[in-house]
Amino acid sequence: MSDQKTAYPLCWPEGWARTFKENRKGSAFCTRDSKTRRTAQRSMAEASRELALELDRLGAVNPILSTNVRTRIDGVPYSNAAQPEDQGAAVYFTLNKRQVSLACDKWNRVEDNVYAICKHIEALRGQERWGVGSIERAFRGYTALPGIGESTGSKWWEVLGVSVNASEEQVKEAFRLLAMKHHPDRGGSAELFGRLSEAYRQALAVERKVAA
Repeated sequence: MSDQKTAYPLCWPEGWARTFKENRKGSAFCTRDSKTRRTAQRSMAEASRELALELDRLGAVNPILSTNVRTRIDGVPYSNAAQPEDQGAAVYFTLNKRQVSLACDKWNRVEDNVYAICKHIEALRGQERWGVGSIERAFRGYTALPGIGESTGSKWWEVLGVSVNASEEQVKEAFRLLAMKHHPDRGGSAELFGRLSEAYRQALAVERKVAA
């Protein structure tokens, strides 16, 4: 991964929306003691360990867990640390020679955001096991791509108005409708049409990588 990706402080992925602090909430992610049957909040050590296991099962290479919790000498965030002002968590790794990022800041504990990423990866792996989709397709929307126009930082899916996981058919239909509306021959903006064309090119490039 890039040298700019740091375990500490938090390096939030470009293009990922943030959750307003007042909208973050407590999660129901708890552990249960098999002997006492008591529940407790998951520790940072537990959340980090479970995330590492999921990344290993996925086949991720060179993972970096990034948070605002200082790390131990082995790179794992300290447990029992005070919650930082920004409780978000992000993970960067390489999957099949492609750089991928995932992030979560929905919850008001860093540990829970780390664990949420863990469960998300587990669910995506399940898609392949259940025959619904492939890991490549599931992760295509999380692959970093250049912005469409450095001044705006817009991504191809934002320009086309589709989901990051839109199918090729959905991408083509979105481009067709927008191109008809904004084509210079129909009185549209040449600059906007150029951005649409570049977004469409990037979307098809992702599709080709997924199919390869």
